[in-house]
Amino acid sequence: MAQSFFLIAGLGNPGAKYEFTRHNAGFLALDHFVTSVGCDLPKSVKYEGRYCRQRLYGQQVVLLKPDTYMNRSGRCVAAMIRFFKIPLSNVLILHDDLDLPFGKIKVVARGGAGGHNGIRSLIQHCGAGDFARVKIGIGRPPRENDGCGIPVERYVLAKFSREQAVSLDRIFDTTDQAIELFLSKGIDGCMNRINGK
Repeated sequence: MAQSFFLIAGLGNPGAKYEFTRHNAGFLALDHFVTSVGCDLPKSVKYEGRYCRQRLYGQQVVLLKPDTYMNRSGRCVAAMIRFFKIPLSNVLILHDDLDLPFGKIKVVARGGAGGHNGIRSLIQHCGAGDFARVKIGIGRPPRENDGCGIPVERYVLAKFSREQAVSLDRIFDTTDQAIELFLSKGIDGCMNRINGK
């Protein structure tokens, strides 16, 4: 029987305008992992994304960055899932999360969109939310003296602060570890190790 593929996808918005923004934490995490395993992500016009196939930790793995912008990420991800016949249980999505403090990493096995437009698009196109996620905490906008903060839409599309940027390598070392554990130990082993930190 042929071995099933796994899919690891980072969510974000393509283009220089969005590089290093908080909403691109998933892209940045995937880029960090791709560099660590020494592979490139060539552009595929047909599948509206950048991807490569690699054998990692004993598994056949597709690494993917959609080029469809965050709100339409599901279109690209679902096309890859169909093409490679990947079960949703073998899918891991890396994405930013407003409700986690900056730098906190949480792995979940499944769930709803939680207000995240990229995840909402994936659920819509995949037909269910039964895929694992690595949530990368970006925190909520800080409150000013008048009790108001930066609007969320502006905050997520702003670049990480200088202080935050120096921590990104350490944070993405943890997301690298989460990917490795997902592929080698499964979702339960991954959650136990990463969420216990």
